[in-house]
Amino acid sequence: MVLALLYAPLYLTTRITTVPEFLEKRFDRRSRVLFSLITITISIIVDTAGGLYAGAVVLKVFFPNLILWQTCLVLAFIAGAYTAFGGLKAVVYTDAIQAVILIIGGAALSYILFAKLGFSWSAMTAAAPPEHFSVIKPLDDKAMPWPGLYIAVPFLGFWYLATNQYITQRILAARDVNHARWGLMFAGLLKFLPLFIMVLPGAMMISIMPGLESGDSVFPQAVVNFLPTGLVGLVLAGLISAIMSSVDSTLNSASTLVVHDFLKPANPDMSTERMVRAGRISTFAFMLVAAAWAPMIENFQGLWAYLQSMFAIIVPPVVILFLLGIFFKRGNGSGAFWTLIIGIAAGAALFILGLGEAPVWPVHYSYNIGICMLISIASFVGISLATPPPSQSQIDNYTFRKEMISAGTEGLPVWKDYRVQSAVLLAMVAAHYIIFS
Repeated sequence: MVLALLYAPLYLTTRITTVPEFLEKRFDRRSRVLFSLITITISIIVDTAGGLYAGAVVLKVFFPNLILWQTCLVLAFIAGAYTAFGGLKAVVYTDAIQAVILIIGGAALSYILFAKLGFSWSAMTAAAPPEHFSVIKPLDDKAMPWPGLYIAVPFLGFWYLATNQYITQRILAARDVNHARWGLMFAGLLKFLPLFIMVLPGAMMISIMPGLESGDSVFPQAVVNFLPTGLVGLVLAGLISAIMSSVDSTLNSASTLVVHDFLKPANPDMSTERMVRAGRISTFAFMLVAAAWAPMIENFQGLWAYLQSMFAIIVPPVVILFLLGIFFKRGNGSGAFWTLIIGIAAGAALFILGLGEAPVWPVHYSYNIGICMLISIASFVGISLATPPPSQSQIDNYTFRKEMISAGTEGLPVWKDYRVQSAVLLAMVAAHYIIFS
């Protein structure tokens, strides 16, 4: 909803090709280059490698004799091949098909598992710990203490959905701002489905198949053990293809950043053919790096912990630049560049200090995000105020304006107005929060 309200019109009216390009237009070239490097790195070692690892874990449940690193390599080659030669168009089409398959298979699994519990909500909740069905966890919860729900999760979500090239490249390819916003509203609606076709089936497995030690294998174990043979193949195809959709999207976005943020600016006359060739070479190079790194994720405490720990390092300064950058008009290039440097250095330092059996800094990663957010705010505001202001064009064209909220809504019927659609989504979020609080 935030992306639809504020950033979709900004991204489309400024005619950017990549999200880092927006930082160059709002601040300077240094911020674009640094943010692009950060995004490429995190896309490969976190998103792409994480997707390959998840795919390998799923396949090992079905085929236990598979070797992890070999499976990661094969998955990387498959995703890299059709991404390199099909581009974003191939990614979009395969994503749409995969989504339908996974929704059908996940819904079937939810029905079958719930049937085994006699369609009894009380039977499902009785077998699980009392706090298992609550979003708000105790202060000492290892996965997500309740303060982290407010000081970390919203900002992780904002970074992932509003500033990550992997996601926003779909918005940048939209026909106009209305199509971008409608797509976002539909995506927001789909976000409710995993609760019912993935999260709750996992909760049902506590009573149906107790004793599973790895959270990463719960869903594939449910598929293997409880779906009919034909549906097992369907859900396996959907699950692997959904994982591959993450991999192909990150590979495509990373290669796009290489071409448009580094090669094209250095060679303004670069032909389309050379750009396509460079993108394909980048895709295959990133594919190999991700495949080599993916098996290392096994050393972390699960895929979720790995992803969030990595995100905690880079998210705070990026969030501050995009959130404050469009409202704090005094923010300038020096403030943006040094905020990225200082914020990431602080996040990396806290991450390193938290490693080991007896860490020097035994603090949950969500608290680190809050700390680094404060450091980033102080850096951005302080350095910007101490250095020359940005140009008037940077302020006028790349900061928030009230008319952006209603842009494109003139003459639309009520049901097509993204603001009405957002209100409906917000009501649904509130209802789910009340039910699972």
